[in-house]
Amino acid sequence: MIRRSGHPLVATIVVSLAASTVVMPPQVPPWMPPVPESSIVRGFEAPAHAYAPGHRGIDVASSARDVVAPAGGVVAFAGPVAGRTVLTLDHGDGLVSSMEPVETILRPGTAVVAGEHVGTIAPGGHVGDGTLHVGVRLYGEYINPLILLVGLVRPVLLPCC
Repeated sequence: MIRRSGHPLVATIVVSLAASTVVMPPQVPPWMPPVPESSIVRGFEAPAHAYAPGHRGIDVASSARDVVAPAGGVVAFAGPVAGRTVLTLDHGDGLVSSMEPVETILRPGTAVVAGEHVGTIAPGGHVGDGTLHVGVRLYGEYINPLILLVGLVRPVLLPCC
């Protein structure tokens, strides 16, 4: 007779918690779109694991070029990354947003309020010129920005044929 040691319920809970990668933000007010009157052209695609392929943000398009802070915070980084200009805002409570490509004159440490002009969309977006990539991290883990952003036009698929 084989005798098992341990507690199956405890093992099940530990395995379930280890497999769970969904991170939810704290209770925060809704964020505004970083580009007014924009629409989503590519959505968030969560990767299977930290190093797997995915789309760790959303891409939005608009005829407007002005970029505003989606929520109040402090500029954490502004500069080039892999050939694109990136603006990163620390919103506190573990929430950080990154937008690219953005031309800005803001420097790290600069405080911004929600809706404040923080830059303009630079050429060379993920999907093409005039698009802005928006990523949000909660305690270092990417989350779907649409959890926080409100007021974006979402594409609707119409029935075919």
